[in-house]
Amino acid sequence: MPRIRLLLALAFAAVLLAVPCANGATSSLVVSQVFAGGGNAGASYTNDFVELLNRGAAAVDLTGWTIQYAPASSTSWQATTLAGSIGPGRYYLVQLASTAAIGSPLPPADATGTTNLASSGGKVALVRDATPLTCGATVGSCSSTAAVDDLVGYGSATDYEGAGPAPALGSATAALRGGGGCIDTNANSADFTSVAPAPRNTVSAATSCTTGTTPSASAGAAVDIDVQPVLSISLERPSLSFGSMLSGSTPAPISERVTVVSNNATGYALTVHRSAFAPADLPLGIAAPPTGSFAAIPIAPAPDRQIASSTTPSAPAGDVWPTSIGFTSALPVVGPGHYTATLTFTVIGL
Repeated sequence: MPRIRLLLALAFAAVLLAVPCANGATSSLVVSQVFAGGGNAGASYTNDFVELLNRGAAAVDLTGWTIQYAPASSTSWQATTLAGSIGPGRYYLVQLASTAAIGSPLPPADATGTTNLASSGGKVALVRDATPLTCGATVGSCSSTAAVDDLVGYGSATDYEGAGPAPALGSATAALRGGGGCIDTNANSADFTSVAPAPRNTVSAATSCTTGTTPSASAGAAVDIDVQPVLSISLERPSLSFGSMLSGSTPAPISERVTVVSNNATGYALTVHRSAFAPADLPLGIAAPPTGSFAAIPIAPAPDRQIASSTTPSAPAGDVWPTSIGFTSALPVVGPGHYTATLTFTVIGL
C-alpha cells in the first residue's frame, strides 16, 4: 500500500506540472494591435482585426489556440480558432467582422472569424485552448486564468491588465502596443496607445524584441593629467651687432621683435635689463609701444624696465611685441676696441 500511495502522489504532481502557467509572467506571444471600427462610418478598414506578435526567439505553434472577445462588462466570450505558427519577431493577423463595405481591405489574414468588436470598450484574450472563458467581471479575473496567455481590456472594459485599460477605439484608431509590439509590462494603459491602425501579417517585415537582460560587466579606471603652465619667450634676433662706428656717432636702431607665449589666466608682464658694456659702458636704450621713444635700459641689479603687459593669456601662437634697440645718445669718446654687453628680456606671469 505505501508503494501505491507513492505512485499516485507522483502522478498527481506530474499533472500539476503539466498545467500551463497563469498570466503572471510576461509571455513571448502578445496581442499587439486591436481595431474595432471595421466598416463603420469613416472607417480605415472594412473589417475589425486583432494582431499578434511573437516577441520570443522561437516559433510558436498555434494549434488549438483561440482569440476570444467579450463586451466591456460581459463574461460571455466568442472564440475565433487560430492555426499555423508564428515565427520569432513575426506578426499574425486575425480578420474579424465588418458592418459595411467602408474602408480599405485588410492585408491577407492568417485567421478569420465573425466576432464584431465594440469600439467603446471590450476585452480581447489570447487563449491556449478553445474553451470559452467565463471571466471578465472584475479586474484581474482573466489574468489569473491559466489558459489566458495575454489580455487586453480597452475603453470601458471591466477587466484588463495593470491599473487601467487601453484607450477606447474608433473608426480610424486602433490600440497599438508600444515598441512595434515588443513592450509588455502587463499594464494595458501603459503598453497601448490610440493611433491610426496599421495591420501586419505573417509576411510583414519581422521585428526584433529584446526579452532578456544582456550580460555586462564594468570596471573603473582613474584618469588624471597635469597641465603645465606655459610661459616662454623668443627673440627675432638672438644677437644684435651695430658694426663699426666712430665715437660721437649714433648707430641706427635695430629691430628686436619679442614673442611671448603664456597660458596664465591673469596675464603677464614683459621686462628688460642689461649688463654694462665692457671695457666701458655705452648708453644702450630701447623703444617700445606705446610711446616708441628711446629709454635707457637698466643695468642689473637695478629693477627691470617693463616694456609690455597683458591681463589675459596670449594668443595660441603667442603675442608679438615690436621693439627697437639703439642708443639714447651719441657714442661717447672711448678707446677703440670691441665692446660687448648682454640684453635680457624676461616674462613674468601675473
